[in-house]
Amino acid sequence: MFAKTVLAGLFCSAFASVSAQESLMKQEPANASEQDPLKVSKTLSSGNKKKQAPAKAADPSTIPTLIKALTISGQPEQLIELQDQVEVLRGETKLTADRASYQQTEDKVEASGNIQLTRGEDCYTGQLLRYVMETGVGYVTKPTYYLARNNGQGKAERIDFAGEERSTITNGTYSTCQGLDPDWYLKADTLNLDTGLDTGVAGKSVLYFKGVPIIATPSWLDFSFPLSGARHSGLLPPIVGHSNKGGVEFGLPYYFNIAPNRDLTVRPKMIARRGLQLGLEGRYLGETYLGETAIEGISDKLTETTRYAINSTHTQKLSPQAVFSWNLNRASDNDYPADFSNSTTKTAQRLLLREVGLDYYGGIWNASLRSTSYQVLQDPTAPITLPYERLPQLSFHAGQNDVMGFDWSVDAMATRFWHPSFIRGNRAVINPQVSLPWIQPAFFVVPKMSFHATQYQLEDPTTSLTSSYQRSVPSVSLDTGVVFERATKFFGKSMVQTLEPRLFYVNTPYRDQSKLPLFDTAAADFNFAQIFSENRFTGHDRIGDSNQVTAGLVSRFLEEDGIERFKFALGQRFYFNTQRVSLDGKTNPSRSDILIAGSGQLSSSLSAEAALQVSQSDRQSVRSSYGIHWEPAEKKLLNLQYQFQRDVLKQIEVSGQWPISYRWYAVGKSNYSLLNRKLVEGLAGLEYRADCWALRFVAHRFATTRLNNNSGFAIQLELTGLARLGFGSNPVETLKKSISGYRPSSDNE
Repeated sequence: MFAKTVLAGLFCSAFASVSAQESLMKQEPANASEQDPLKVSKTLSSGNKKKQAPAKAADPSTIPTLIKALTISGQPEQLIELQDQVEVLRGETKLTADRASYQQTEDKVEASGNIQLTRGEDCYTGQLLRYVMETGVGYVTKPTYYLARNNGQGKAERIDFAGEERSTITNGTYSTCQGLDPDWYLKADTLNLDTGLDTGVAGKSVLYFKGVPIIATPSWLDFSFPLSGARHSGLLPPIVGHSNKGGVEFGLPYYFNIAPNRDLTVRPKMIARRGLQLGLEGRYLGETYLGETAIEGISDKLTETTRYAINSTHTQKLSPQAVFSWNLNRASDNDYPADFSNSTTKTAQRLLLREVGLDYYGGIWNASLRSTSYQVLQDPTAPITLPYERLPQLSFHAGQNDVMGFDWSVDAMATRFWHPSFIRGNRAVINPQVSLPWIQPAFFVVPKMSFHATQYQLEDPTTSLTSSYQRSVPSVSLDTGVVFERATKFFGKSMVQTLEPRLFYVNTPYRDQSKLPLFDTAAADFNFAQIFSENRFTGHDRIGDSNQVTAGLVSRFLEEDGIERFKFALGQRFYFNTQRVSLDGKTNPSRSDILIAGSGQLSSSLSAEAALQVSQSDRQSVRSSYGIHWEPAEKKLLNLQYQFQRDVLKQIEVSGQWPISYRWYAVGKSNYSLLNRKLVEGLAGLEYRADCWALRFVAHRFATTRLNNNSGFAIQLELTGLARLGFGSNPVETLKKSISGYRPSSDNE
């Protein structure tokens, strides 16, 4: 029977070529003028904004029915008998059979013998058919069927058509596999298919895989599935897992497709040692807003406490210029991310942000008002200092380019900083800047002046003493560079090589800032972007005194189409003064560390990158990073990376995805700390890809705190076009996050 299903799909294409001019008889529906015409007019809308309606569809009652057969008899305008090579055509509906009778007044066909019915691209075969050509209502017995949109196919005792888009399959099967013996199929007492809603609903069903029943639903529970990739309401596949802290886990989520732009997922999960965890996740999207909220909670039997986590984000466009937003996160206790690392709210981080903001965008200016605070989830082995809360912060920025040749900008900020233990207070900042850029294809010169003024009103919570400070710091800089080009060959290929020397000079006078607090300031990360900036600190509490020049050199190899094949960079900062402004009281040497970086596409499949920071005093590496990515084909890749930071970090990471035999893929990752001699993250798995299903096995171990690890094992069976069934967390998401460049084996080639 499934062989006939495949042939039915081929028959669709062949039968579509039959021309209407070949019909031996053309019959118009009787009393067409007396029937109420069905007029179709749809208006597409998004929110409250209506779009132009498409043109009206043709009146179905005016579409002619064309019939063809070797032998035709009967009474015109009433009943017509057709014998041998019967063909009936009306619009996109086509029928072929050995015998048929056509009732013209009802536009109804009764057919038998080698029946082939096509509705659009969908095809059906059967023994006996009764069908109204105009309405698409009827039935077929002992059918096989093929649904083109998702390669769905099967057989049944009977199919009842309730219209062009809806049908009911009785005692039938459904699969996206081809062949007489499909690898998997769904067998159900009833299958209701609605191509308009893109949904199938199975009543009292059993799912078979390799001839073995693996899931069954009771008669009172319907199983729904999409007929393509669209969303629809219904039970999601059960989630079975195991964790080293909670034991066996079982979840049965339910998805509510509330509207095309709204949905809700209910995630009940039973954790053997902890109890029932309930999670809710809602998403919404409109023309002027979007957001997502997730919450989960559990009465934990292990800790005998109520535990929860919340995450909510929202963006609301109040007007063309004004936007309101929030980002709220909270967890019940410090250990929540370690105990529920695969949670709905994704609280693996230790610093949870709570922020509400209002932004306004003008023509040449913008302003924002926001309140920011944090919850710290402490790890006793690696404690975190609570950041200052901003309650609130008002920011303003204005600027224009090329005003009589000048670029100017003004940044202003007023912030109330609060902390339960440290000095707190108000800070006001204004920072105007003006530059005169002179930019040509071969060189650029950008002189710039800026002025940084700050005022503090401070309070010591331990003594209740108040104080105030002012600080004003001017600064001048000059950024210059030249671009040289020459034609060259690299690996035998014609290229353009550039040589781009750059000098950046900064002069900022010293101001005593030792009495000022550190609300939001730290030493800036030393990298290529930072050495070409005026201030060596982040934030506004420290303005570094500078009399320095940064020298940089970049060389690129460009192909004829402009693609950058290789890039090399070198940079160092030279100091003409002894810098006195610092965070730790130390002075700087006369020269900074040397930065060296390079990256290149060595071939179409091999790329590499490297970055190195070398101390100018002892000529030893301070930080370094090296990486190689090899991808000779899709789903065939290897990554190798080494990271080093003196006395802090020394890790080597290997990851990849590789075919090991026909249809089998190996995936894996190892991130090992050479400094601590500890596996930071390890992952190993196998994937098998068949024509209509995929199977994955993944074992994963990763550190949640400095002393604790979490481990798990996941198995997933993906049935193409139906569902993903599994044990443990979703391995596809785990692999995408862990392996750069990974693609599921089930993705189309």
